Amino acid sequence: MRQFLAALVLGLLFGLGLSVGSMTNPQKILAFLDIAGQWDPSLALLMGAAVVVTFGLYRIAYRMPRPLLAPRFSWPRMTRVDLPVILGPAIFGVGWGIAGVCPGPGLLLMVTNPRAAAWFVPTLLVGLWLGRPHHRRARQQAEKDATEPSA
Repeated sequence: MRQFLAALVLGLLFGLGLSVGSMTNPQKILAFLDIAGQWDPSLALLMGAAVVVTFGLYRIAYRMPRPLLAPRFSWPRMTRVDLPVILGPAIFGVGWGIAGVCPGPGLLLMVTNPRAAAWFVPTLLVGLWLGRPHHRRARQQAEKDATEPSA
């Protein structure tokens, strides 16, 4: 129950941060992506601040013997940079640019703009469903790589 409550509180905090930072405003996103026109660099500052905070918190977490609310850490095992690692974010970025909506804030559309959510949320779910087989294979390969001794 403590893990659930912690996840809920952190999710709400994350959503509040996205909202306060205007990441839920498609016009703001499109203005950030419009580097040839009326570019709005404010989201770059927001993302830079997020990177700094994340970097600092990872440094702290790496020094901890175990997490506060779990028996062990679950660090990512996929470390190779390959074509899917390049193409996945590229497709994500193109979709973000076309829609002006990122998936996290896009879920907020169900409350703030149900008409936009009527097309965005179903297409998000289809994309997640289509990506499952690749994600499953990549996870299995990463687990295999992690258990094999390195040469």
